[in-house]
Amino acid sequence: MAEATRQKFQQLRACYSQGLLCYELFTLVADAAKLTLEQALRDRFAAHHSGTITVRDRSQVEHEITYTTYPDFFGQYKKAGGTKIRMGSSRTWTGFNGTLDGLLLWARRESLLRGQRNRGIERAKKALRNLTAHGTFHLLSPVDAYRDLSDLAEIINHLWGHSTPGGRLYPAPIARDVVAISWNSTSVHAAHAEQLVRQQPGEEHDFIYVLARAVFWPGDREDPHLMEYDTLNATTRYPTQYLWGPGSRAEAIAWFEKEAPKPDYCDTLDQIFVIRVHEGRIHLPMYPGVAAALHTPEQQGAWYAIRADGPHEVLAHVRALSSAANRHARSNECGECSVETIAHGDLIAVLRAAQTAGSDITPLTVPDVRTSFADVMAPRSVAASA
Repeated sequence: MAEATRQKFQQLRACYSQGLLCYELFTLVADAAKLTLEQALRDRFAAHHSGTITVRDRSQVEHEITYTTYPDFFGQYKKAGGTKIRMGSSRTWTGFNGTLDGLLLWARRESLLRGQRNRGIERAKKALRNLTAHGTFHLLSPVDAYRDLSDLAEIINHLWGHSTPGGRLYPAPIARDVVAISWNSTSVHAAHAEQLVRQQPGEEHDFIYVLARAVFWPGDREDPHLMEYDTLNATTRYPTQYLWGPGSRAEAIAWFEKEAPKPDYCDTLDQIFVIRVHEGRIHLPMYPGVAAALHTPEQQGAWYAIRADGPHEVLAHVRALSSAANRHARSNECGECSVETIAHGDLIAVLRAAQTAGSDITPLTVPDVRTSFADVMAPRSVAASA
């Protein structure tokens, strides 16, 4: 981390602790945290390009700039009439204005900032920064200051390659355990598989069991849609990985004891889903590997490959596309919601695009099983909007 950014953040932390003695300090800390965002991006830009960067002017003439600090770079950039720099893994020439707006775009293209919901949060933070820089007198609470300081810490950490355990914006991968999901026609239950082994059998003879890796830590972090689990479709808030089933409780215990599957971790940001529109119906999102194993009749229709932080945003976006009042983008980043459309077309083309974007498209054959709650809460297809 750049020393200037570190020192500025430590200064803000020290001021926050003094807010109990002077309430106005909370407002000063919150405002300064909004302004420090640009300093952090400037410092990261300077470190990323290691003192040398090639730029283009309006006439497409290239200039090589050697600098020591970001202000040094920006002064030379303006003097050279620079308008573009190379960004992203493809090194595409992209417009760059050197301000907070341009720095946020640059950080996104270089994958230093990520997450689809965070795109909207970053836009809001840019607007709040501008309001702070040009606004009038206001008074903020300790909670406001804490949130701004906490968000700034997460952004700085992520810019320098570190996720934040339990973070709001850029969380570290979340632990998944092996979970037994069981249901009958009237109820659905979940428990850690190892607890299933220790518990005495009850009145579960009519229950169906599956085992999956899932985010299930009651009292800490728990997937709010786990009871709607569907092996074929993405219905849970966090990625859930099918392991075994369906079968009885005894069969589930026997498989678990024999195979001894281990917990793991899952990333929740920028997941890739595919979703089908066919005969006026929009089907639930799928993970690319599951879609790759579909039989030919199930491959028909128009497909989308979409990057999002969860499957529910994907379904909402595609439903919005079919609306007469649609303002959502059919390709690239959507300005109306938190998704990015990678490709659309037939399933083969969409899967290839998903693979290029980093998704594993190895065919993954799973049984067609879903809980009784999924039948009610998450129907497998919905009518396209009028």
